[in-house]
Amino acid sequence: MSEKPPISGEPSGDASLPDEIWEQFVRDTEQDIRASAPKEPSARARMVAERLRRQEEASERADREDGRKLTWRGTEPAGWRTGPAWQEMNGRADRRRRMGGVLGILGCVALLLVALNPSRALSLVTGGGSSGGTPAAQLPPETAAPTAAPASFDPDRPTLTEPFRGSPALQYADGAAGIEVPEATAVGGLSKEEVATALNNTRALLVDADLAPATLRGARPETALGLIDPEEKDEVDFLNTSLAKPDKEHDPLSMFTRFNPKEVVPVGDVVKTRGRMTFAKADGGGVAVHADYTFVYPLKQTAPGSETVARTIVRRVLDVEAADPAVKEGTAGKLWIVRSDENIANSACGVNDGYLHADFHDATTASGPAPSGSPVDPYDRRELSADRSKGCHPVSRT
Repeated sequence: MSEKPPISGEPSGDASLPDEIWEQFVRDTEQDIRASAPKEPSARARMVAERLRRQEEASERADREDGRKLTWRGTEPAGWRTGPAWQEMNGRADRRRRMGGVLGILGCVALLLVALNPSRALSLVTGGGSSGGTPAAQLPPETAAPTAAPASFDPDRPTLTEPFRGSPALQYADGAAGIEVPEATAVGGLSKEEVATALNNTRALLVDADLAPATLRGARPETALGLIDPEEKDEVDFLNTSLAKPDKEHDPLSMFTRFNPKEVVPVGDVVKTRGRMTFAKADGGGVAVHADYTFVYPLKQTAPGSETVARTIVRRVLDVEAADPAVKEGTAGKLWIVRSDENIANSACGVNDGYLHADFHDATTASGPAPSGSPVDPYDRRELSADRSKGCHPVSRT
């Protein structure tokens, strides 16, 4: 393109364009050609185009599978350049504030329920209170005398399906499971095995005297009687007379729990139990065993259609000894009754027929003198005082 072609309509010869104009023309023409030539896309552009194509194809397949009309779907995530809309951010904040307010109200209601109705709250949380059911929040074993009475529960009355409703006994163990025997050690001239026998015999006596269904129905507690040392003739004679001919001076309730089956029947098959057992060297040799237990009995009247439930609470404090025959009078493998105290709540006073008589409040029960003195809490398991173990006291709750 270095040669100058002739200009159309002009004569050839000396007439020609200046060299600088021709060179400028050549340069401009080459730039226009380069600018208009097609360009190869970059590798990144090809990758982006391929990704968009695949996304659109996937969207189209999903629409065809769902049977919906195909619509255009944007391939860029919403707000990928500008961020979420301020209205949407404000909406989320409002929802969080509303949710926080609702949770705060629910928390206040829950705290109010616990404060005003603790037993109902416990029943809802643990599932306790059903007949024969054991609450999940069962108390740990008692290892020493408590220093205070248990907290007050709501005044809800017990029912046939929830016989321990409104009672601290909801957290007590079921029956014999609440009478745990401590680990035995040799003491007072007796071997570890002999001490273990004394502890297990004490437990067996309590189970037969206060938990065995036959004993509770008024039957003779043969197992318990057979564990008492026959050398203790005064005690054996007293108990035999009390069971055969109960009266004011011979009361079998001093050792055994009994109800008249013609009057009441148990509600469910669970008696709640709470207490402890300890042992030490006995004076003069042998082992002294101390047992202190509270038993809670739910009852209803035998009459057909009876639905009212009453609870009678019996606390027994029993001291027995197993003698070392080498140094003290006694029979090996038997128990010597040293002390037997009881505190009975919600049973008619002054009725000496050998049975406990639960007070149903809205029904006719066995008559007797009215309780007197200050009300006592039958669930208070602090040390049993002498005045509390005797007499007939009103109770603050059952």
